[in-house]
Amino acid sequence: MKKQAALAAALIAAASLAFADAKGDEIMQRTHDVKKPDYTRSQVVMTLTDKKGTKEERKVLEYGRNKNDITSAVLVFLSPANIKDTRFLQIENKGAPDDKWIYLPSLKKTRRVNSSEGSKSFMGTDATYDDLSTREMEEDTHEFIREETKNGFSCDVVKNTPIDPKSSQYKYRMVWVDKATDYPVYTELFDKNGDLIKTITVSRIDNIDGFDIPMDNEMVNVQTKHSTSIKIIKVDVKTEIPDRVFTQDFLDTGK
Repeated sequence: MKKQAALAAALIAAASLAFADAKGDEIMQRTHDVKKPDYTRSQVVMTLTDKKGTKEERKVLEYGRNKNDITSAVLVFLSPANIKDTRFLQIENKGAPDDKWIYLPSLKKTRRVNSSEGSKSFMGTDATYDDLSTREMEEDTHEFIREETKNGFSCDVVKNTPIDPKSSQYKYRMVWVDKATDYPVYTELFDKNGDLIKTITVSRIDNIDGFDIPMDNEMVNVQTKHSTSIKIIKVDVKTEIPDRVFTQDFLDTGK
């Protein structure tokens, strides 16, 4: 049975390659290859808005590292008081789910976020834990759909569909890629029933010391009418960040 399953998987993969969209692949490869700074230190304002229009503003310090093509990120929540000092660490794994840990000050404890929690909301936002991870090129097929202007950006539109449906909580994603920066500036996420569930809008991209950085982002859950906006107030891409920041010890101590 294992041999039959392996053979079936190989045939499916071969078929996927045979019907691959060369232009779609090329566009998404350029997006994947966008030049990233080795380090980022960002001051972020995150705003959660419910369907009644009630807003909750959060201040967050974000550290990023791109080392040997492996990305790592740390989020430190500075306010409001009920989540202050919550800290989150994510480390990319090639060919496997990313490692994620979260420090909860109320428990004074760091715990690993299990892969089974991927579809859960991250800190009450509209992003799930899986949404925080970048999918690998080979996990999806990439179909070029059309050219279109979106949010003032001239874009290529690509449909990304998981080769293994079980590998994603979404049936497919529609991505609008800005031709000038190769950055996705608008994304539509469709649930397993094929219904639109979320949109992600990038309304502003700044070039900071030679790197294109999305400064204003918003994720909207169109089914719950809840949204999460992320606005970068200040970003530093020049200063090296010590490796100790990207560790569980840093989560435990904050230093």
